[in-house]
Amino acid sequence: MMHRLLPAVLSLAMTMAAPVFAQALQELPFDKQMKLAKVGDVDAQYLVGLAFETGEGAKADEAEAARWFRKSALQGNVEAQYHLALLVSKGAKGLKQDWPTALKLFQDAAAKGHASAMNALGRAYQTGTGTTADPAKAAEWYAKAVEEKLPDAENNLGMLYLEGKGVTRDLAQAFRLFERAAAQNDPWGLNNLGGMYEMGWGTTVDKAKALDYYKRARAAGNIAAQKNVDRLSVADDSAG
Repeated sequence: MMHRLLPAVLSLAMTMAAPVFAQALQELPFDKQMKLAKVGDVDAQYLVGLAFETGEGAKADEAEAARWFRKSALQGNVEAQYHLALLVSKGAKGLKQDWPTALKLFQDAAAKGHASAMNALGRAYQTGTGTTADPAKAAEWYAKAVEEKLPDAENNLGMLYLEGKGVTRDLAQAFRLFERAAAQNDPWGLNNLGGMYEMGWGTTVDKAKALDYYKRARAAGNIAAQKNVDRLSVADDSAG
């Protein structure tokens, strides 16, 4: 009986109309996102905060952005918590700068696995912003974010290995970290990898590769890479 019914069920399933899904929340106009946010939709609250933060879809208002990020964060949205921490860390019109609170928010988001929060913690410990400077702790947090393949953290940890701060100086490890960031077309990863090839740090000197990476960094939006391109281009012309 089961074998005779199965083909009929399959046939019916194939002829049914495709289900109609609700419009994605991020595709809704701001006013509809706001309506959902006001009735407690956690993701809508985050998107409303983002609109106020970026000025896309709403008039830029960082204090208002922080208010909506806080509502969303209190309901467990880690991305909203991270954005709230960023705003609180720098302050804005109508929003007091409060690094101790920002640090707690970053720590909580990092503990929940948010890679950018881990990187922000690393930066705070590296620079001593909002806490006591601790290069070793900075390296630890950068390393956690590197495990999540965050290019900013790969660059930051790479610089610590290059300079021997918080870790034993290791040019080969710095090279590998910059290489990982460059593989993601990260502007600073490309530039830093170019520097490693130019200087022969962690690899053999290769000015042609250095120039190529500097050019790729420039194309990816790293304005600072232009000076490196100009310098090596002049050297090439002189050698020719």
